[in-house]
This record gives sequence, C-alpha cells and structure tokens, in this order.
Amino acid sequence: MSKLSRREFVRTLCASALFLGAAGKATAKGGSRKPNIVYILVDDMGWGDIKAYNAHSAIPTPNLDKLAAQGMRFTDMHAPSAVCTPSRYGILTGRYCWRSRLKSGVLYGYDPSLIEDGRLTVAGMLAKAGYYTAGVGKWHLGLGAGEKTDYSKPLTPAPTDHGFQYYFGIPASLDMAPYLYFENDRAVSLPTTETKGENERRGVFWRAGAMAPDFKLEQVVPTLTQKAVDIIHSRAKTQAQPFFLYFSLPSPHTPWLPLPEYRGKSHAGDYGDYVCETDAMVGRILDALGEAGLAEDTLVVFTSDNGADWKESDIDSYAHRANAGWRGRKADAWEAGHRVPFIVRWPGHVRAGAVSAELGSLADFMATTAAVLNIPLPDDAAEDSYNLLPALEQTNRHPIRATIVDHSLEGMFTIREGNWQLILGLGSGGFTEPVRVEQKPGGPAGQLYDLASDPGQVYNLYDARPDIVKRLSALLEEYKRAGRTRPRSG
Repeated sequence: MSKLSRREFVRTLCASALFLGAAGKATAKGGSRKPNIVYILVDDMGWGDIKAYNAHSAIPTPNLDKLAAQGMRFTDMHAPSAVCTPSRYGILTGRYCWRSRLKSGVLYGYDPSLIEDGRLTVAGMLAKAGYYTAGVGKWHLGLGAGEKTDYSKPLTPAPTDHGFQYYFGIPASLDMAPYLYFENDRAVSLPTTETKGENERRGVFWRAGAMAPDFKLEQVVPTLTQKAVDIIHSRAKTQAQPFFLYFSLPSPHTPWLPLPEYRGKSHAGDYGDYVCETDAMVGRILDALGEAGLAEDTLVVFTSDNGADWKESDIDSYAHRANAGWRGRKADAWEAGHRVPFIVRWPGHVRAGAVSAELGSLADFMATTAAVLNIPLPDDAAEDSYNLLPALEQTNRHPIRATIVDHSLEGMFTIREGNWQLILGLGSGGFTEPVRVEQKPGGPAGQLYDLASDPGQVYNLYDARPDIVKRLSALLEEYKRAGRTRPRSG
C-alpha cells in the first residue's frame, strides 16, 4: 500500500460513506413474528481492519465483507468509551458507564459485579418480552459481590442476575487472570494452577495468575464459538420462542494467538492473523443461522467494543492501518479510540449493501431493540440510548442524535455535536503519548476539531471557536446533572 497522510487517507475513506436512499420499511411492529437477535461483539477490532470499511486493509475479512454486503454498514458509530468495560456496560444497559461507580478505566478478573441491582438490561427487557436470552464469551462486567470475587462460591450477581437465562464465558479479557470458564453462576473448573504470563513479543501478552488446569488460551475463541453455534442449533428446534444471543468474542484483543490454520493468512502479523480467525468465527455463526433455517428471521448486529490497539510502529512494520486514518488508537480520546465498525443485517427490513453516515453510539442498542419490538422504555432505564430504527429503515430526514459523549481510558471526556468534537483536555488521554499535556500560558485548555474539514484531527480550533467550546462544555455539564441524555417519555 502506498503511504498516504492520515488526512488524505481519511478523506479517501469518508468519500465512500454516502447515505443511501430509501429502503423497505417493514418492521417487527407490523409483522407477526418477533425476530431473533444475534449481537456479535468483538474485542479491539479497528474500523480499518475490515475490507468493507478499508479497501487498503492488509487483512482478508470475507465473512464480514459478506455481512456488510447483505446489510447496512454504519460509518460514524462510536463505542461509549475507548476501552472495553465501560462500552460493554453501555451496550447492555443503554446508559453511559461514567454514571456508574466505574468513572473510568476497566475492571479486572476478580472485580465484583458492576451492573446495579435492579437495573434493566437489554437481556432483561427481551426476557420480559418472551425471548430466550443467552450470552457466550467475554463478560468483563464483574462477577459476584464483595471486594474480590471468590470463584469457589456461587458468582452472585452473575449475568443470570442481569437478564440472561444462560451464560457461558470468561470473566474478563483473555490476558487477565483468573483464566477459566464460568457457566451461569459457577466456575466450570477452579483455577488451581498458575501461568507465569508472557510478554516476549508484540501482542503475545498475558498477565501472570491463576489458571484452570484445562484452560488453553489459544482454544478459547473456537471453544466459545462452538458453544454459540450449539445454542443456535438448539434454538432452531424451538422456533416458537425467539432468542437473543449476545456473542462476545475476546479476540483480536491480546494475546494475539491465532490457531495454526490462520497463521500467515494476513499481511499484518500475529494481529492480522488473529483478525482472520475472528472473521472466520463470525462466519461460523452466520453459517449456523443459515443451516438452522434462521437467517431470514434474525437481526444480526456486528461491532467492536473500541478501536484497535495499533501503534504507529505497527503501521510502519506492516503498512496496515487498523484504525484506518483516524487519529490515535484504543484507549484514546481521539477518533480511533472509539469510532468502531457497525454492521446490521435484517433481511426484508434493512436494505442489502446500504451505508449510513448516521451518528450513533453502541448505547443505542437498547432503545433500538425496544423500537423494533414496540416495547416502551421506562424513564429509569436506557437513559442514554436512542432509537436508530429510522436509520436502519432509511426513513429519517434529520439526525437522530444531537450529540454523543465518549471518554478515554483516563476519563478524558469528549462530546460530539454534528461535525464538532470537543475534548476536555490535552493529549490522548489513553495509550498514545503524550497521554496528558499541561496547558501552556496563553494556550488552549482542550481540543476542538471540525471533523468535516479535518477528519484526521490535525488542527485544534479550541481558541479559535470559544463559542462552540462554551456551548458544548455547558451541554456536557447539563448531561451530567440531568443523569440522562434521552428525553423522558411523555
């Protein structure tokens, strides 16, 4: 790939992100059958990894490309945070995680449950609507109560206390102890052995800690995928009841451990090969839906919990831009930290091959799902979730969201309104150096970018447009005070 400047690269990509015309307008509200819902969440995959988003990608992603061709691809979708735990909280609750006890950062494998008792989740809402609700994969929202999770005891609260009727997965990221599977509210095997961890080469990293004797890091992704496939086939036998499957893969997050059959499949090293494996696992889920005769009756969502952890040195090594031309990487307040791929396939409802430039947040899943099923949302739930169904149907003539709010690993807030993005601080706020920059005398206190003219976030307009800084700062403070951004019903 010939090397382009970040700005040139983003302009090339954005030129293809045209909002297409009207599509079929049928919804579940007008039909007799509720759709099955499969939500596929991958870990640390970048906007630029998928060929459908980035023609210059050094990684083949045939299954995701096919999914995009069969559905709608969003180009301006954002995770609620630039790191995983807060994004997952937002997806399942429709609420920004900074409103919870976790103001920034992530949980670890021994941390207690984060979702508040009694808080309605997407799974709980769907269970009340008659769905079978199952989850498979990385949880990373805490298990149990108390200061430190005891895996020898029932893991209460567990996902099964937050709306899931079944859950099989791992506690946190695949590089965090304890290394084990849990099923519902029990560890499948106790972590009675230890791993010394690994950090010898880029991306092949996991922390030292307790591990179950039968736990093999490189087998986790195929094991979880098989479990999800089995659930799909089992639900095909009970088609009278719709199902919700939350499939949360821990890849391509570190450790980058692709199986032998995927090694060398990309031109982006271990990371690229792990993305190839992840794409193949998504393909297995889609194939299972087809084999079970469920593809036409299933709404499939694919996305990532934040941007890719892809450094400038990685770009130099492989000529691959995992985050396309967006500035920064995972954990950062800049666009690469939280702008994520987002694909929706829903035959007969979402037009195949459509592209939407609608501004959205992964927190919108709950309100959108409620709209699909014509379920009213109570005011004390999904406080930051907006209904994107009009964007899926291509019927809206005006933006659905006025703003989105994101934050970095270090808790540096961003607020987006139209093309304006305000960042309340200097530096990345995440992984990219410098993380924090002290304000210079007479210099700007934060960052303001016009993403329409400057998608690569090169020119800081903070001092040039004090009117916009003042308005967006005040708006963010109002959102914090109000405890919500979604308007109250009635």
